[in-house]
Order: sequence, then C-alpha cells, then structure tokens
Amino acid sequence: MVIEQLISPIVPTLLPTDTGSRALYLMEENNLTQIPLVVDEKYMALVQENDLLDWETPESPLSKASFLTYRPAVFASGHPYEAMRVAHQQNLSVLPVVDNENTYIGAITRNDLLKYITENSGVDNPGGIIVVEVDSRDYSLSEIARLCESEDVIIISAQLATNKTSGKIEVTLKTNRTDLQGLSSSFERHNYVVKHVYGEQAHYEDMRERYNLLMNYINM
Repeated sequence: MVIEQLISPIVPTLLPTDTGSRALYLMEENNLTQIPLVVDEKYMALVQENDLLDWETPESPLSKASFLTYRPAVFASGHPYEAMRVAHQQNLSVLPVVDNENTYIGAITRNDLLKYITENSGVDNPGGIIVVEVDSRDYSLSEIARLCESEDVIIISAQLATNKTSGKIEVTLKTNRTDLQGLSSSFERHNYVVKHVYGEQAHYEDMRERYNLLMNYINM
C-alpha cells in the first residue's frame, strides 16, 4: 500500500481569496484543526486553527496573512509508515499529500492513519498479546519467532519500542493463540522478561488472585 491510497475525500482546501473566518467555519464544519491552502493545484501551506484564532483580522483574505509558511507534506508514492511518522512528530490532524512537482493530490486525516494501523496490526484478529523485554544486544526477531513456533504460536504482528532509560527493547507480539502460558514460560527460560500477557493466562492469574483474596477473607 502507498500513501495515496489513504487519501480522505472529506478534507476541503482553501484559496488565498478565502477569509480567515471562512477557514475557521470549514474547520468547525469538518471537525478539523488544519486545512491545506492550494493555488492552481499546487500545495502552498497548511492553515492552522491556532494561527487563525490569533489573527487580528480574520475577516481578511488569507493572502494578507503572514503565517502561511508551514508546509508539512508527504509524497503520494511513499509508505503509510512515513505518513505516520510525520503526523506524529508534528502533531498533525491533517497531512497533505503531494507528487514530485508539489501538485496537491489530497490529504490524510489522523483517523485514516488510525484505521490503517488497526487494519494492518492484527488487532482485529482473535488471539492473545504478550510483551517481552530483552537487552538490545540480545535482540533477535528470528529467535523470538523460533520460540513462538516451538510453542505452536503464530505471530500476527510485532512491534518494537526502546526504553530510553534502560536501553532495553520491548517487543509486543500479537498472536493467534489466547493460551500463552507455555510461550510465557519458554521466553522466561531463555532469559526474556515477560512484562505483560493478555490472554487466557492473564485471565487465569486474575481469577487466582481473586480466589486467594477470598480465601484470606474467609480465614480471617
């Protein structure tokens, strides 16, 4: 999939002749905080709600504004991960999409990116989630996959995050199995720290904890 396939049909565009008041109206009507400014099919700037609210003359055309210098964008042929990176780093609710000539192709909304993540991370599929931690020097996706395979567990998706304090890598695995007790034990035998398990084991441990609390209460 490429970025162009995620373009939203609901994002309007603005012209330099549009006033700041009209831009604010369009933002409110479409539940957006940013709208692209386009001239002769060329992307010129991303108009932001905060700038409009601070503008002393919002009844003036946007061509009179001095804040139209912000131009974040991604290429239509890029991968959605690049759009996710830019949108996250710059806290964008709307991300303009252009071609190599800066021709405006369309825009992606934050909801479009969230939908992409949901549909492509396997969260819709049944199965449990296990989160393990390992030193960065010991990280091996092939070994993790081998351990999963040895327990007859299929990895549907995997995500990595680095702990900035410890430098360790946290691996989140979405699997096809809800019973992850065997896999959890296997990871621990191979010196992985199992931080979280979301599946039958987690449910079992929760029930066991509640049972122990009940027994302690009865024995008081």
